[in-house]
Amino acid sequence: MELFHIGFLDIRLVDVIDILLVALILYRVYLLVRGSAAISIFIGIMLVYFAWLLVRALHMELLGSILGQVTGVGVLALLIVFQQEIRRFLMLIGSKQFLARFRVAGNLFPWQWKVKNENDLNIAPVVKACRHMSRTKTGAIIVLARSSDMSFYASTGDSLDAALSKRLIENIFYKGSPLHDGAIIISGNKIKAARCVLPITENQELPARLGMRHRAAIGITEQSDAVVVIVSEETGEIAVAKEGQITTGLSAEELEKELAGEFSS
Repeated sequence: MELFHIGFLDIRLVDVIDILLVALILYRVYLLVRGSAAISIFIGIMLVYFAWLLVRALHMELLGSILGQVTGVGVLALLIVFQQEIRRFLMLIGSKQFLARFRVAGNLFPWQWKVKNENDLNIAPVVKACRHMSRTKTGAIIVLARSSDMSFYASTGDSLDAALSKRLIENIFYKGSPLHDGAIIISGNKIKAARCVLPITENQELPARLGMRHRAAIGITEQSDAVVVIVSEETGEIAVAKEGQITTGLSAEELEKELAGEFSS
């Protein structure tokens, strides 16, 4: 169906939809790579691709052939260079938050909601422990698992599989404890493991004041749908990381509200 006519161009409704979808995809990809070393590579690849389109439109056969080969090989390069970003994009598409926007998602992907119900978290022990550790300036990093499998990261630490409690969290992160150095992973109202090693984010736009705990928290949320709570050892400040973003300067009340929104049925 023709929408309108400009010179020698016939613009159809499907063309407008096509352009909008491409723009949306490019914008989402930009958000995924923004702040990382991959942003320069992304811009470079896009410039080469648009140059190839221009050369092909001008019927410059030799240069078009060369750029076409570069573009073809670029697909394999994209899979290697943007490995983490592609993983995050696919996780975004398959996440229950994304699927919940569609009415039929509940019927097509029922396990997404089953996982959520099984992982309802008793947030009270976490909030109370963070309030106390904030006052005493006890550093902590607490990974709250959702639907992503955290067994690989749990295997880097010491397995506990202990009931979730305020006292146990505080004892783990007590400075004299052999388990305090690293993260704890909580899933299904149990502390699955302590002293876990998390991946560090490559985001170069983060403020210099954010330490390794904060960068590790952001790193794990870039590779999973977990929510991470951080307590700063230097300032006692509470922060929450999710989906590769971090919110700092939270009070215990704000933390409770944030976690309630993420884990309550």
